[in-house]
Amino acid sequence: MTLAMTSAPRPIGHHLRDWRQRRRLSQLDLALDAEISARHLSFLETGRAAPSREMVLRLAEQLEVPLRDRNQLLLAAGFAPVFAERALDDPALAPAREAVERLLAAHDPWPALAVDRHWTLQAANPAAQRLMAGLPAALLGPPTNVLRVSLHPDGLAPRIVNLAEWRGHLLSRLRRQASAAGDPVLLALIAELEAYPGGEAEIDPTAGALAAPLRLAVDGTVLSFLSATLMFGAPQDVTLSELAVEIFLPADPATADALRARAGV
Repeated sequence: MTLAMTSAPRPIGHHLRDWRQRRRLSQLDLALDAEISARHLSFLETGRAAPSREMVLRLAEQLEVPLRDRNQLLLAAGFAPVFAERALDDPALAPAREAVERLLAAHDPWPALAVDRHWTLQAANPAAQRLMAGLPAALLGPPTNVLRVSLHPDGLAPRIVNLAEWRGHLLSRLRRQASAAGDPVLLALIAELEAYPGGEAEIDPTAGALAAPLRLAVDGTVLSFLSATLMFGAPQDVTLSELAVEIFLPADPATADALRARAGV
């Protein structure tokens, strides 16, 4: 009896309340955004009213719930999931996969890689592979977690000149992601990365830097990068919605020249 009660699915109203609180919205705020009454939203959260399929999707859209979790909301409300989840090598995702591969190839000789929602490496261009060359096989997997590769003391961390600053940037970003998604895998990853040595420094806004740089010592040369993240717009597939391309741009001419030389171009 205790096990059955513990494992019973949570009502849809509990899920909606959790997502609303995670987004730091009052019932009135969300009701206004969704163009419903605060009374009706209160009834939905307490179970006094049952939402339609369209209402679940409308509230999920306003709460910016990830597609994977929108499927869970639909299931909790008694409806079938509507967002497909395919493997990245599924033929249906071939156009998106080819677009990512072209993007990675076109970015060479600058490093670029594609990751999923847990920062597991899905693809990397030759420039990124060269930067990870020589690391322990245990870190490179597969599966390869790029944050673990970056901050592990046996990974890239000893080569990162501004390690405390870069750790602060990555951990801050990861904490925001985990807070927004409520993903226990990300929470466990944060705990692991926080236990690594290296400190954690905030970016000094008075230093005049455009963005948090990554300064990496390679073959006696310090390479300086600025990073950017690219994602597909308006995805309707769970896997595609969670795929991100991380690109690294040379922050100075010396880095650009060094990367071209390493690539033989």
